Amino acid sequence: MYLSEPNQCSETASRGVSVPEPSVCDVIVIGGGPAGSTVATRLAEKGWHVVLFEKDRHPRFHIGESLLPLSLPLFEQLGVLDQVEKIGVRKYAAEFWSAEHGKCAAFRFARALDPSHPYAYHVKRADLDHLLLQNSVERGVIVKEGCRVESVNLDIAAGCEVTVGDSDGRTQRWRGRFLVDASGRDTFLSHRLGLKTRNRRHNSAAMFGHFRGVRRHAGEAAGNISIYWFQHGWFWMIPLQDDIMSIGAVCWPYYMKQRRQDLRDFFLSTLAMSPDVQARIEDAELVTEVSATGNYSYQSRSIFGPRHLLVGDAFTFIDPVFSTGVHLALTGAFIGADAVDAALRQPRQAERHLRAYERRVRRGLKTFSWFIYRITTPAMRDLIMYPRNILGVEQAIVSLLAGDLFGNTRIGLRLLLFRFFYYITVLGAPRENFAAYRRRRRNVMTE
Repeated sequence: MYLSEPNQCSETASRGVSVPEPSVCDVIVIGGGPAGSTVATRLAEKGWHVVLFEKDRHPRFHIGESLLPLSLPLFEQLGVLDQVEKIGVRKYAAEFWSAEHGKCAAFRFARALDPSHPYAYHVKRADLDHLLLQNSVERGVIVKEGCRVESVNLDIAAGCEVTVGDSDGRTQRWRGRFLVDASGRDTFLSHRLGLKTRNRRHNSAAMFGHFRGVRRHAGEAAGNISIYWFQHGWFWMIPLQDDIMSIGAVCWPYYMKQRRQDLRDFFLSTLAMSPDVQARIEDAELVTEVSATGNYSYQSRSIFGPRHLLVGDAFTFIDPVFSTGVHLALTGAFIGADAVDAALRQPRQAERHLRAYERRVRRGLKTFSWFIYRITTPAMRDLIMYPRNILGVEQAIVSLLAGDLFGNTRIGLRLLLFRFFYYITVLGAPRENFAAYRRRRRNVMTE
């Protein structure tokens, strides 16, 4: 039986009806981004009473606007694919530009081993996140916006307890049988449990903004995501609706520490380091403030406990070069919801179900990470600029870029073969690649 208590946090209620808010539920979800709203939706569909706390009020700005083709079946299962289509720009390929090679290599998703999802979308995250949160309400989740979880007790005999505060300073306690941390880069549980660590294999920072009037490609290629390498990292260019282009620079921390001017001017001078990028923005207008973030790569030493689970960026974040953020959040939320559901229904086997979730998530992250850690090396650039489909290797790379790491497509052996080609390429130019390796090691260790 659920007990009811008054609550001052603003509530998004289905059909505009105010729903009495119990102080006890089955699952508490922290965070209303894609991971939180999706895991909450899936658990509510499985019959659990779910309460989600979001510190902000949607819509709110967020970076990470490029989606992957293998996210589309997940949107379809959530019942929002048509809505995503309406707010999105179709993306048929990911293209990599190298000034050193003087060329561009485009990887069309239609060339994946499974060509059934030949495109994805770019979306304004404020719109996507709001859409997904509203969908969770329609599926029975009680969503409380403007409510920040301030503390948690995971030692309650029947589950867990959180203390929640609203924007007026009022607090309440809520109890649940299980807690899902989908707090994103806030890393709520990982931070409080002392589990958050710097990723010692990667280290980067970013600055970004939105432009209007950026030169776009013609035809179907107008929606391509463009990645440009430069001497201090790489740039992204993501076409959005309303003639908006999201542009960002992901850099080694040493470069960010060189800044002696205001952030806007530093960002624009950084973009000017790429003639190809500069040519596309020469008539464009910066229409947002420039934002910057450090501590871009981190991880938690643990992804679950007896009564809690971490999903999406609340667990780890590496680098956005392959646009994996939303896809990993959605995939982790689907897998995580199944694990939580099984753990609640079979308490004696809860650890087994949660460990199965951990294995799948870590396996996908490990595969992406191997490529991300090497994306700026001379050998990787050569292989990307001159792709060869020997034994389906190029198609496997396209499948990787499409997010096909959790399905039934057998790409493992082909990706292993790509690694073999990579190391052969390294041996073909050992001095250049070893020098790049040493530079990267120094950059990774930069605090």
